[in-house]
Amino acid sequence: MKISASVSQALEVARNDASIMVGGFGLCGIPEQLILGLRDKGVRGLTVISNNCGVDDWGLGLLLNNRQIRKMIASYVGENKEFERQYLSGELEVELIPQGTLAERLRAGGAGIPAFYTPAGVGTPIAEGRETRVFNGKEYLLEEGLVADFALVKAWKADTSGNLVYRKTARNFNPMIAAAGRITIAEVEELVEPGELDPDQIHTPGIYVQRIVHCPQQEKRIERRTVRV
Repeated sequence: MKISASVSQALEVARNDASIMVGGFGLCGIPEQLILGLRDKGVRGLTVISNNCGVDDWGLGLLLNNRQIRKMIASYVGENKEFERQYLSGELEVELIPQGTLAERLRAGGAGIPAFYTPAGVGTPIAEGRETRVFNGKEYLLEEGLVADFALVKAWKADTSGNLVYRKTARNFNPMIAAAGRITIAEVEELVEPGELDPDQIHTPGIYVQRIVHCPQQEKRIERRTVRV
């Protein structure tokens, strides 16, 4: 059975010093209950791979504030002051990756592709000391695919076989991350029986998902609220 009775049960396999991929973009489509569960579990020394590190008081920012993250692999850090402070003070190891390259490294890892060449980063500090190659007169940088011990994703709907459907912009990094984790844990808002999902609408096949936890209550914070006066 892939269904876990609780977040804590779904995360019982998580351990110190693990590498963990986390879906979402900003605060959109993040597995918020699984992140809270990691905070409560207290695992430390984590290498976290995600587009960004949440905000100071929500998302991955909670793990950062709790000193549970040793290294962050991300493409954007602009909404988190604690991230900046820990990085500048040497408390946090950071690997910054161009966003498109991050997405492709995740996709490659999930597809079993060990590495690929990209023009992004050529001629910048990102390429210093790394392998490049010329194709058709243009220089490209070698990038390795990314995989992790665990992948945490957020889906709108799932069936009990682990087939996942994401809703609108929550379909950002989640599908790629779901495929690139050795153990993928999905937090889902709606859980149905096999056959109830339209096969043509499934975004992540259940073969990629090892654990599911039903979390109908979601806070879904807004990262930066804009109002009209």
